[in-house]
Amino acid sequence: MRAARFYGPGEALRIEEVDDPEPSAGGAVVRVRGAGVCHSDLHITQGEVPLPRIPRVLGHENAGIVESVGSGVSDVAPGDAVAVFGAWGCGSCALCRAGDENLCNMLGWPGIGVDGGWAELISVPDVRHLIPLGDLDPVEAAPLTDAGLTPYRAIRRALPYVPPGGAISVVGVGGLGHLAIQIARAIGSAPRVIAVDVAKDKLEAALALGADEAVEAGGDAADRIRDLTGGEGVHAVIDLVGSDASLATAAASLAQRGIVVLVGIAGGSLPFKFAGLPPECLLTTSAWGTRSELEALLGLAARGLVRARVERQPLEAVNDVLARLLGGGVDGRVVLTPNA
Repeated sequence: MRAARFYGPGEALRIEEVDDPEPSAGGAVVRVRGAGVCHSDLHITQGEVPLPRIPRVLGHENAGIVESVGSGVSDVAPGDAVAVFGAWGCGSCALCRAGDENLCNMLGWPGIGVDGGWAELISVPDVRHLIPLGDLDPVEAAPLTDAGLTPYRAIRRALPYVPPGGAISVVGVGGLGHLAIQIARAIGSAPRVIAVDVAKDKLEAALALGADEAVEAGGDAADRIRDLTGGEGVHAVIDLVGSDASLATAAASLAQRGIVVLVGIAGGSLPFKFAGLPPECLLTTSAWGTRSELEALLGLAARGLVRARVERQPLEAVNDVLARLLGGGVDGRVVLTPNA
């Protein structure tokens, strides 16, 4: 099969012929129809996240068609369209048993611990990680496994703090943010959604996706958010950027007993002190999501309530796509199509 293999930071990925994987007992091999390119992949290619072994096939946002199954498998069959849940935990610790494999300390994520989906085929060690797609297009479903799942979990965690008719802000209207706006609309109790970004074209896109208001980041953004909420502030902030500036805006625009859910990994920080946030507010992080949350999200997509903005590219374009992503030249989500 063809695969895009990573040999080290600063090196272009190489399209190579490698052996087809064989299904393990209890597992399956999936023919990849769509493999998303995520900003976190840049942290690998730029050398910020060391891998335990190279060369490695990257790619953790995957969907496709079951090619073959291993012994003991009856839940899926060749020909089934599936999304690949990527947070592969150990399966036996307390977190995994509770369904929170995304928090397991023994993560074997595709593209990090094992080969991922930037290839014609991907080996999935346990079919519990495969979720039926029904009539959903695997190319459009692939980004939902991370770019959709991550904000879905963050928003679900924030919604208990948002009263009916309350306000939630989404900071960063990019690959995750354009989905976060749709998700907030789909699962919230009619919250007011305020989009925040530095780019005017992304703010215009946010309004088209269902945001009630759009605020340009920087300067007096927090004051404008407070004006839009009658001085009260937003009850939840989903910060998909994570810079010093975005966190400062989040703290300054938050209502009392609100919540800031930090998802972005720009490396910013917020001083923790009594007057750093309004009274009794919560600052927390959110990491990827669970299998059941992905199932629920795919259900929203099947109903037409959530849809990723997808640009399809062949596997051979991977290095160009990574360069564009690094330079901020990607609108929505790029999905590689190794078997197109």
